[in-house]
Amino acid sequence: MRVSSPSRSGGNLATGLGLALIHLIALLAFVPALFSWSAVAAAAMLCYVTGGIGVTLGYHRLLTHRSLELPKPLEYVLTVLGLLALQGGPISWVATHRRHHARSDREGDPHGMDRGFWWAHVGWLFLPNPALPTISEQHRLAADLANDPFYRLLDRTAVLWQVALGVLLFALGGWSWIVWGIFVRLVVTYHITWFVNSASHWTGYRTFRTGDRSTNNWWVALLAWG
Repeated sequence: MRVSSPSRSGGNLATGLGLALIHLIALLAFVPALFSWSAVAAAAMLCYVTGGIGVTLGYHRLLTHRSLELPKPLEYVLTVLGLLALQGGPISWVATHRRHHARSDREGDPHGMDRGFWWAHVGWLFLPNPALPTISEQHRLAADLANDPFYRLLDRTAVLWQVALGVLLFALGGWSWIVWGIFVRLVVTYHITWFVNSASHWTGYRTFRTGDRSTNNWWVALLAWG
């Protein structure tokens, strides 16, 4: 299951069910027996590590835009941290985001605000979406990653890495760490990432005139760590 890689034309039942299930299980955080401050701390730490470092720095700044250069082993480490946010493998994530920038808020943008806030936030993951790149298009848009066998492996095994993290969290803190460190943390990081697609193309200030609806949104920047 790739929770951020729905099919191009018919929606993706697995994506929808997976995201719904993750949100439902996260509600167990309200069960007193599944609350502990150590679990909350673990979730907060993992939000920063997998979301702020993994997605914002690793997937976005490093892999998508190549805004910095790192030794390959460190690049791999940041990519694995991004993978643990369970937003898809690096090839599919980067290809989708590069297509977004090529067609931002126009026809062909996988999550453009031209189709409304709900679509840009999460609807693009559930509903028929012809703008999503196919596998062959992913390998063209993210050829620098698709040519690397390690990144191809990560694209195929994203869920297994999450399971391994879950086993580790259970060993360290039991079920409360699973509920908070996996499910609550995933819900929080999902919506932070989705707010970049929706709220940051809806409200905020603009230093330069651009051809899309992107803005500088201070509270999204704080949540997403940049």
